[in-house]
Amino acid sequence: MAEIVIKNVAKSFGSFKALHSVDMTITDQEFMVLLGASGCGKTTLLRIIAGLETPTQGEVWIGGRRVDHLPPRQRGIAMVFQNYAVFPHLTVFENIAFGLRMQKLPHPEIERRVVRTAELMHIEQLLKRYSGQLSGGQRQRVAVARALAMEPDVILMDEPLSNLDALLRLEMRAELKGVLAESKTTTIYVTHDQVEAMSLADRISVMNGGRIVQNDTPVEIYRNPAARFVGSFIGNPPMNFIPAKRVGNGRWRVAGIEMDGPQIDRENIEFAIRPEDVESAGQGFSATVRVVEPLGAHTLVTCEVDGKPFRAVLDSDLRTAPGEILTLGPVAARVRWFDPDTQAAIAA
Repeated sequence: MAEIVIKNVAKSFGSFKALHSVDMTITDQEFMVLLGASGCGKTTLLRIIAGLETPTQGEVWIGGRRVDHLPPRQRGIAMVFQNYAVFPHLTVFENIAFGLRMQKLPHPEIERRVVRTAELMHIEQLLKRYSGQLSGGQRQRVAVARALAMEPDVILMDEPLSNLDALLRLEMRAELKGVLAESKTTTIYVTHDQVEAMSLADRISVMNGGRIVQNDTPVEIYRNPAARFVGSFIGNPPMNFIPAKRVGNGRWRVAGIEMDGPQIDRENIEFAIRPEDVESAGQGFSATVRVVEPLGAHTLVTCEVDGKPFRAVLDSDLRTAPGEILTLGPVAARVRWFDPDTQAAIAA
């Protein structure tokens, strides 16, 4: 069992508070992604779990054992860094075997683990090459193989694919997901790339300002953001937001049209819809087209609705041009509502 439990963990650097009382549980063999913009605290939290930073307060438990007082080597973890951290003067075999030799394992066991993990990462044909002769994607595979060879309880990954080009990232994402599922290793993966997060994670912890804003499955986070920040951060393009004014019990005026919404005693809330959840219709918002971007199967249209930018992902067969007026109808089941004061989602 390699369940990870974070209890009330906070971290301050002088007067700056990087983490605010974080609580979370990563279950055994789960792939958890910490997602957020630069400076949100995700790498600080990862380093605390790894033992590279000491929390100002709180506890870290791995596999039922409290570890926040232990050095990294005693925590049963392996880490994969953004810059690979492979040794260019060593062969691929020697790089993968490095940690095993530090543990003074017998040579047959070292060889067994190196060959097994090299095969998992499809680099067995590179074992005799020096890592300085490898491509970026190959060096990344070596770094992951070295971590897996340690047979850790937990693997921590800090933006491991950010230095690769787009095609290699796509290949490595699919490879990582399969390999880590096969190895049955609990994984925490830090990224600012929401595509990586959505495609890799069993669950995503969206972080902002040193706090976990929402912790849920990728689909739930995308479809039901718990806070306005999540809706504005997740999605490319992100959610559209329009002020809504109460006109009756459960009735709201949004950009000139009335619709059903939350039955709450407030005068103003916020309507939200994803760009792909609107359609060109006979009834809806009056939208003035500003920019048209053909994307192959779809067209991204940036409009102006109620004086604010509004994006719609429409069928590529729809022909439109800047200056034209479209009528955009929101798909009712996809509409979400937010409290403008607390930024929290409101149940419809």
